[in-house]
Amino acid sequence: MPLDPQAITVLKRMEDDGFRLSPEMTADEMRAHTIQTQQEAGPAEVGRVEDRVIRGPEGNDLTLRIFWPHGAGDGDRLPGVVVFFHGGGWVLGSIETHEPQVRSMVNRTGLIYVSVEYRRAPEDPYPAAVEDCYAATCWVAANAAELGADPARLAVAGDSAGGNLAAVTAMVARDRGGPPIAFQVLVYPCCDMDPDAWWSMAAHADGPLLTRAIMGWFYDHYTGDADRTDPYMAPLHASSHAGLPPALVITAEYDVLCDEAEAYAAKLAAAGCEVTCSRYDGMFHGFFGFDAEMDAAEAAQAEAAAALRTALG
Repeated sequence: MPLDPQAITVLKRMEDDGFRLSPEMTADEMRAHTIQTQQEAGPAEVGRVEDRVIRGPEGNDLTLRIFWPHGAGDGDRLPGVVVFFHGGGWVLGSIETHEPQVRSMVNRTGLIYVSVEYRRAPEDPYPAAVEDCYAATCWVAANAAELGADPARLAVAGDSAGGNLAAVTAMVARDRGGPPIAFQVLVYPCCDMDPDAWWSMAAHADGPLLTRAIMGWFYDHYTGDADRTDPYMAPLHASSHAGLPPALVITAEYDVLCDEAEAYAAKLAAAGCEVTCSRYDGMFHGFFGFDAEMDAAEAAQAEAAAALRTALG
């Protein structure tokens, strides 16, 4: 279908606000130039928010922003907990840029969310982000009771590069013997590092918003000298996808990453994993956070929230 009229309006507003991604920029220039790509509505109120700094896998400081829903701890049963990894091509983005999206999901699910400020490339290329995300997930599992959460009901979630990190964290947890992860929400995740392998990468090379050239820029900054078929970098290349958690994979029709994300969902299903793959037609990469401005984003957040409530109780 054509690009959704509401999507066109949002993209035009972002353009008018000066949002631009260019592979000619350095990482610092792009971080300084790009503005927050969230909707215009203010962030939703939640029960409580607190930052914690834990020891990272290399002795680094690792900041976690913890969000509690209204009424957390009031019932007889502890809520589940979601460890969230923000998008931004492993170079951009932060717990700040994705806070409105996280707050919305906290209220929709009634679950505790822990948003992770993992190390970014190019200062810290692969595997720094992977190890930070896995370390944060282990910390949440070990400290769930202190947070008022049920450690047996733990999920990972993320969008774009964060979706990649959520998928990889689930894989690392499987391979390293835990912690057990009950569910994964992967919103238009990057699952491969080969721009020549996918029809959607060519069909939507010029966007909207995310282009093939920008993805190449992200790959170059993140991968360093590592093998781009490493499954902890490109989870499509894992030798086995068996034993991974049930998943919801959300894709967007007008997204360079659409095909590889759907191929990853197919890999999970073929390996016997329970998986739902939902494509949102007429949408662009990044649409998920604009629930106050686009009906499709509202529907996608509602779908993700319902899946998490079902999986985690």
